[in-house]
Amino acid sequence: MRCYAVVNLQNMKALTFGLTLVRHGETQYNKEGLLQGQAIDSPLSQTGKQQAEAAGRYLKDVKFSNVFVSDMLRAQQTAETIMKHNSSCSVLQMVCDPLLKEISFGIAEGRPVQDVKDMARAAGQSFPGFTPPEGETQEQVKERVKKFMEKMLQQIGNEHWHHRVEDEAPLSAPTERSPVEGKADDGVKGIPVHALIVTHGAYMCVAVRHFVEELQCSLPQGSDKAHIFSLSPNTGLCRFLLTLRKEDSMFKLSEIHCVFIHRGDHVKQ
Repeated sequence: MRCYAVVNLQNMKALTFGLTLVRHGETQYNKEGLLQGQAIDSPLSQTGKQQAEAAGRYLKDVKFSNVFVSDMLRAQQTAETIMKHNSSCSVLQMVCDPLLKEISFGIAEGRPVQDVKDMARAAGQSFPGFTPPEGETQEQVKERVKKFMEKMLQQIGNEHWHHRVEDEAPLSAPTERSPVEGKADDGVKGIPVHALIVTHGAYMCVAVRHFVEELQCSLPQGSDKAHIFSLSPNTGLCRFLLTLRKEDSMFKLSEIHCVFIHRGDHVKQ
């Protein structure tokens, strides 16, 4: 297993890029409180389509350089709608990756969330965190997150290293670096490299926890851990800034900073 632990290399050039995670729009299973996981590849509901349209309109002027999407239908439909509204996406290819698919809930897929909570209670465990029979453990999902991150970092580095800049202040410096004003381009205005990732709610929970607890992601001032680790709403947005440095022929993550988490203003509007 490759390691992409945070490194601190001084006096080198760096590439800083944006990363926006988007949860797919609502499906009928979401509406009814049923688990989908991997075996149930449901399309967006009418509400989900409206949410995707709202996300697309919200992000229409935000520039993207790469688009990565789960290979499940609900995520692809959401990504296609967002890309339809965005002029910078007209020349981009949507890369579908099974590493971004939802957690497998095993025998619990298609059943109410309450059933899994009851299973967890009967097993003396808590939910979330409980793994139904034949499902994926949190650790297995985290390994998928790590593998995807490694692939993405190398691709971003190889494609966009020419956008690198001289060593600069750390991302965790005062908020002037990435002011959060409730605007669609918060944190990424003027940054030419920006990846859009459309994936799933439980997967995003694992990814965000990995960023914060293992990659030492810095958080916006006043952040509440309970909110940070909560389930993002359908088409909820999370944005991060990542800095890469090159070590030999490999690109290493040196810093990661959260700009905002679980933003859903576009849906409310």
